[in-house]
Amino acid sequence: MIPGVNPKQMQQMMRKLGVKQEGIDASEVIIKCKDKQIRVINPVVNKVTMTGEESLHITGKFIEENLDSFSQGDINTVMGQTDCTEEEAKEALEETGDLAEAILKLKNV
Repeated sequence: MIPGVNPKQMQQMMRKLGVKQEGIDASEVIIKCKDKQIRVINPVVNKVTMTGEESLHITGKFIEENLDSFSQGDINTVMGQTDCTEEEAKEALEETGDLAEAILKLKNV
């Protein structure tokens, strides 16, 4: 906030400007992206409504996690057993969700 300004006075000023702020009691926030997810631990979440638009303001500890659920070793094993490309191995692992099933799937092709 602004130094020296009482938080209640700040909220009153924001209300006069048409800005509404509402706290959301969240224990964790997860943002899912195509190749990763961002987790926010111990978040402070505020929903802000201004000129009819809603947005979220999130603070906390941000942790980025890669969504690749298979290790490079798994990919290499599939490639070695099936003589496929790395991309084909990744696709088979994602489709089947299992190392042995991915190998069998690619051997039957």
